[in-house]
Amino acid sequence: MATTYDFPSDLLAGQEELHQVRAELLALLKRLPWSVEPLDGFSDDHGWRKVERPASPGWTADEQAEVEKLRERERELTVFVTCHRFWAEVAAAEKVDARMSLKHVRETQTHVREAEAEGRSTP
Repeated sequence: MATTYDFPSDLLAGQEELHQVRAELLALLKRLPWSVEPLDGFSDDHGWRKVERPASPGWTADEQAEVEKLRERERELTVFVTCHRFWAEVAAAEKVDARMSLKHVRETQTHVREAEAEGRSTP
């Protein structure tokens, strides 16, 4: 049976916000043009696969600022989560397992809630 960890609420909140910030950053980057600076489109079929890019108008100053804001918050949260005092209480041999448990605690909680709603027991 997998070890369960009693994560502090601030660590859980930090990890959850980190998930949210990363999802928001990924969604923003997918919407933005492929190049930060305006560049012409190109087509290259000399490599092992053809690469094509349309012309890029570049990012606006507001878009660049939003990306930087999200990246900065991601860095802050990453430092908070990885340097949290909780990790000093975890044995060295268990730290990787504990970190993976923290990363997936949201999915685990969802699974437990769904099982309880359906009247199933959870492991």
